Formats: sequence, structure tokens, C-alpha cells
Amino acid sequence: MSVVVAPSPVLLTPGAVAGAPGSPDAAVAWHYGDPFGEQKAAAQRVAVVDRSHRSVARITGAERLSWLHTITSQHLTALTDGRSAENLDLDLNGRVQHHFVLTDLDGTVWLDTEADRGPELLSFLRKMVFWADAKPEVADDHAVLSLLGPQVDRLLAALGIAELPEIYAAVAVPGGFLRRMPWPGPDSFDLIIPRAELGAWWSKLTAAGAEPAGMWAFEALRVADLRPRIGVDTDERTIPHEARWIGGPEEHGAVHLDKGCYRGQETVARVHNLGKPPRNLVLLHLDGSADERPAIGDDVTAGGRTVGRLGTVVDHFELGPIALALVKRSVPAGTELVVGSMAAAIDPDSIPAADTVQAGRAAVDRLRGR
Repeated sequence: MSVVVAPSPVLLTPGAVAGAPGSPDAAVAWHYGDPFGEQKAAAQRVAVVDRSHRSVARITGAERLSWLHTITSQHLTALTDGRSAENLDLDLNGRVQHHFVLTDLDGTVWLDTEADRGPELLSFLRKMVFWADAKPEVADDHAVLSLLGPQVDRLLAALGIAELPEIYAAVAVPGGFLRRMPWPGPDSFDLIIPRAELGAWWSKLTAAGAEPAGMWAFEALRVADLRPRIGVDTDERTIPHEARWIGGPEEHGAVHLDKGCYRGQETVARVHNLGKPPRNLVLLHLDGSADERPAIGDDVTAGGRTVGRLGTVVDHFELGPIALALVKRSVPAGTELVVGSMAAAIDPDSIPAADTVQAGRAAVDRLRGR
């Protein structure tokens, strides 16, 4: 679905350079003139990133959590006020349709996802309400800013709070809320505030010491942290195990393995108990000597044979050119890879451990006397 997002007013900030036309980040700043310096600020000091192109929705009603629990992959019935989680909508074959972050606060569940996924996700939720006391609706009057870095606590007075929340917890701020996320770094926060006050919040936070950073900085930290972006690092065949989305909130995942039936659960359970995912999300180190960078969706090849699909490509201030890719599980770390005209290598630390004995497989082996 094609979604046109209006340019953010923060793009009027001196030095702001918008994302490439046609890219997912075209409506916000890609950088403010110093891409690597902005990454350092986000990793070592405190930076504010305009992510107001995120699609925001809200769900009200007494059964909002119990209803959402029945149709999505995360365990939500025990979610308490002021807590957050990541969640997926899967199709009947267990393929990922939507990834979103949710926060329950003061009787409302707030959702945010990619701009191009928002309308379709909201349409799905509305169709699934039936008789439940739950009302999903668009909340495009709110927007997302992200605060990154170990010095976010310098902004407490500007935020109007006494202390920072723990991971996946949220606290109210004037007109909205602040929640802590486990990525793209150890000190990451999302600020959901009224869209009409976006410029005022930006000015207040930068005056308090937050350094402006573009989406280039956010994406570089996200890729280094092996966190996929729906529709960019995933394709129409992606299942949760491939994208590292397995686990409840305590594991910083989006698919709880101990909950009732939901669409696509059979695939999740089968892979978890008996099989292995056909592909793994891995980190690629790219040869930076080439002038051009490969594109999202390009083939990853080994010996002329396609073995994977390229996702986000970004230049990192410490790691150089890196990318996420979905690569066949059978491809070992030392394999010489090619993406476009560039040589690539899998970061061995990014390959998931494959030595865990699955409960279902162990039971089958016992029945067969192995």
C-alpha cells in the first residue's frame, strides 16, 4: 500500500537533509550535516531523532488487551498499566504481516508502526473487533521522537519527569508519554507527543542538550544491534524465527511461546519444537571500496548462487559499511559472498546458535529409541 507522509516540520531545522525520495524515511531528516558525528552523539552522549513518520493508532475499550491478545502473537492479558511490548500480526502460514510496538497507558493502548503499514494494520484490527469492547482508531494527531544515548537523563527536567522508566515501561509527559525500548541501543526511548507540538518539543529537547540526529544514525545503531525493520529487512516469506522476533517482553521479543491460539501459531510452534528456520537474519560487513551501495532486496550470492536477500544497508561510524540480510541457514560464516558489485562477509557473532535441542525433536528421538 502506497502511503504519502507529509514532510516533518523538523526538516526546517538548519542543516537538515531529508531522506532520499521514495525511501521509507523521505518525510524526515536523514542527517543534519554530520552523519558520523550524529551517530557518536546517539551512542555516546544524547541525541534526538525525528521519527514522526511512524504511523500511530490507539485502541480504547475495556477489552482492548484481552481482544488484542487473541489475534496477535504477544501475551497481553497480563500487561499492566504503563507497560509496553512488541507484537506481530501473522498470516495463516505464520508469515509476518505487521510488526508494531504497543503501550497500555491510562485506559488506552497506543500502537506505532511503519507509515506504509499503518492503514493496513488498522484495517485488519477493525475487521477483527466483532463483539469485543475494543475500538481501534487512527491517532495521526500524535507523533514519535526517539531519544538515544547514555546521557538521556540530562533531559529529565525538559521531559517533566523525575526518573527514566525501565525497559518497556512508560511514564506520562505533558500531552503524551515516554517509554524505554531495548533497542537500537542500551539507552533508547520513544517519546509519543501531540503532532501539533512536535516543533516545540524538538526545540525544548535540543535546548536541554539533545543533539539533533537523523534517521541515518538511528538505522546504523539498529543494524548493528541486529533489529529488523518490517518491509525492509523482511519480505513476504519471512517467519518470526528468521527475524529474531521470538520471545515475550522479558526476552525483548514479539512472539510469546506460552499463550493461546492465534493466527499463524502452528508455524511458530512447529519451527520452535521440531524444525529450524530456512533463513537467518545476519549482519554483513561490506567491502567499502566500491562507490555505490547495493539496494534493499538485492540478491546475496555465493559462487554465483543466490543464498539470501539484502535488507538495510548503512555506513556505521565504527563498523563501516554494514547491512542486514536474510541468508539461508546452511551458509556458514566464512562463505565468500557478493551483493551487487560488492564483496560481503557474515559477521560470525550474528549467526544464531544452532546447538539447542528442541523439545519436540527430543521427544521424537526418544520414541525412535535414539
